[in-house]
Formats: sequence, structure tokens, C-alpha cells
Amino acid sequence: MEFETEKEPEWITVKLKDGSVIQIKMEIVAIMRNGNDMNTGLPIYMVQATNIIRMVKVPPELIQRRRPQDDSKGPTMYR
Repeated sequence: MEFETEKEPEWITVKLKDGSVIQIKMEIVAIMRNGNDMNTGLPIYMVQATNIIRMVKVPPELIQRRRPQDDSKGPTMYR
């Protein structure tokens, strides 16, 4: 079902105890009508949405640099 948002979704800013700051917002991907409620007669809508998360601040001590892979352990399923 086609739709338009009346207002751009806002970011929610969350400060974690480890000092990181993240922002989260929900984006609606699709809306589908699924009939009417048998008791109330109200329309039933299914909403498909996804959360978008972005890092705003990360304390330097939490950042782990990627180490060169040791090939002596044999192949792995990850690159």
C-alpha cells in the first residue's frame, strides 16, 4: 500500500555506560492492509520496518584494530 510520512522520523540519541553514543531511528519499509478486525470492524495493517543505527561517539579504548590473519590455522569460512 502506498504511503507518505507526515514528518521525517527523528533520531533517538542514547548514551551507553561504556561512553559510546549511538543514534537510532525507525524507517517504515512497507504497509499492507490485512482485512478488518472481526470484533471492532477496524482495519488491520501490517507494518514492515527497520531500525537504522549509527555510531556518534566511540571511546578510543573500545576500538579494536583488525589484526593480520594467521594462515597457519588453515582456511576459515570468513575472509
